[in-house]
Amino acid sequence: MRIKGDDPTLTLFSVLREDGTADPQRDPFLPKEMLLAMYEQMLRIRRIDERMLGKQRQGKVGFYGTITGQEATPIATGLALAPEDWVFPALREAAIMLVRGFPLGTWLAQVYGNGGDLLKGRQMPSHQSGRAVNQVAWSSCIGPQIPQAVGAAMAAKARGEKVVSVGFMGDGATSQPDFHAAMTFAGIHKPPVVLICQNNHWSISVPTAKQTASATIAVKAHAYGIRGVRVDGNDVLAIYRVVKDAVDRARAGEGPTFVESVTYRMGPHSSSDDPTRYRSNDEVEAWAKKDPLARFERYLQKAELLDDATKDVIETRLRAELDAALAQVEELGPPARETVFEDVYATLPQHLAEQREVLLGLPPAPLGHH
Repeated sequence: MRIKGDDPTLTLFSVLREDGTADPQRDPFLPKEMLLAMYEQMLRIRRIDERMLGKQRQGKVGFYGTITGQEATPIATGLALAPEDWVFPALREAAIMLVRGFPLGTWLAQVYGNGGDLLKGRQMPSHQSGRAVNQVAWSSCIGPQIPQAVGAAMAAKARGEKVVSVGFMGDGATSQPDFHAAMTFAGIHKPPVVLICQNNHWSISVPTAKQTASATIAVKAHAYGIRGVRVDGNDVLAIYRVVKDAVDRARAGEGPTFVESVTYRMGPHSSSDDPTRYRSNDEVEAWAKKDPLARFERYLQKAELLDDATKDVIETRLRAELDAALAQVEELGPPARETVFEDVYATLPQHLAEQREVLLGLPPAPLGHH
């Protein structure tokens, strides 16, 4: 395949201009209600992340991973999908669940790992998933969700279903064997899958330049016979346009797309990370000027769709929602101890049933002791 100078894997697709206007040739022309919903969802996860990182610093939760600076990709993707589509996330896509209607309290309970957690405290914090919104649990191991997304899409194709799978990864995952396996199967079998790499320039502390010698990550699509596109990951309208086009193509039987979303992780990799040890303040400040939330807010103000009064109403609503959800979640105790016997066997074997009875006959463990 010959690569041309205007190849979409080498250029950067964007919609929002420096002056806050949108390129009319690329603008998806979304209705006002959807634009404001998009803004509110981006602001919502920004406020959730701020609060939850604080909770981790207070010792109320053990771990948290923010997406600050990367809100555009998960929010736009969530709005571009149909309810029946499946999401196979990496670390920074849990917000898609909220966009698709997952209850905030249940989402937060997973971070606490308490009795409100659908996963019953068995998974690390910030590893949300939910069958109600077709979002699969992810692993902290880098990359296994990529072939899973392709496999689910192959199954949907075999069943004749008009269902699309979306698989996410960071730039570091493109150095993993799982990436090669997934791209190979996607290229050969042409399932309805969209694979999205959030290139935030840092695979924990390893810069992208040490991950690959390719001109871009998106250009790798050519080697596998897959359509590839590189998009400004801090431009929510550009992400929506690219992902919606890719999802529509996949649903129509036109095969997979590999998307490189060029963005930046403004905060630490997780609450366990200190990014000042490996990157400069000048780099962070340069990317702060490209903040996806600030850029979109500027666009909405320029288009006279958002003013200070409307923003205050949204902020007040989000604060009240988060306060109420946290108050409810923090009152919950740990998962019931008998849940340790659940979700493995359809019918509990006799020896485990006996062990469960023994456990239930013991006094509960004291709380607050280690």
